[in-house]
Amino acid sequence: MVLVSRPLRRPEDGAADRQLLARIAAGDRTAVDDLYERFRRPAFALARRVVADDVLAEDVLQDVFLAVWRDPGAFDGSRGTVASWLLAMVHHKAVDAVRREESHRRRQARAEDELALAAPVAVSDVADEAADRVAAATVRSALQALPDSQREALTLAYYGGYTQREVAALTGAPLGTVKTRMLAGMRRLKDALGTGVPGETPADGTA
Repeated sequence: MVLVSRPLRRPEDGAADRQLLARIAAGDRTAVDDLYERFRRPAFALARRVVADDVLAEDVLQDVFLAVWRDPGAFDGSRGTVASWLLAMVHHKAVDAVRREESHRRRQARAEDELALAAPVAVSDVADEAADRVAAATVRSALQALPDSQREALTLAYYGGYTQREVAALTGAPLGTVKTRMLAGMRRLKDALGTGVPGETPADGTA
């Protein structure tokens, strides 16, 4: 239990405290200010000792006196004085504030850890995407180096999704010629992608 030095209180102070609660219950807003002035110092000292932070301690006091304003009937005179009730509420809310802060810090640390773990994956994804783009650019470059007839046949087949027979119909070439052009083009692409720039190609594009 947290111990806080409290100012000496006179017997009549208890009656005055209860009168303040009665005024609050009657809707007298100035009574809250009066109650705050009577207990501000010990309440702040107690909250500050628990939360170890001035701003957070002020927030605790705000919560406490707001709670008193909203429900002054929560005070039970048979269980103690207004002072003990009020300071017990300060202690409880201060402990809750510490728990919320610790929970927030844990969530923040967990989020940072998850972000750190995800970072290499993101870098890997970027690297894979870059590699795919380089490979695609290399294939396009090799395709452009093919004779027109071979490039046309391969483009229609692999990028257009046409069958060899359809390619033949679209280009007006015999099916056998289309097959020969595609086979020659694939061989040249393989050479270009595996060993470098494709070599010279016969003018008819069937080599």
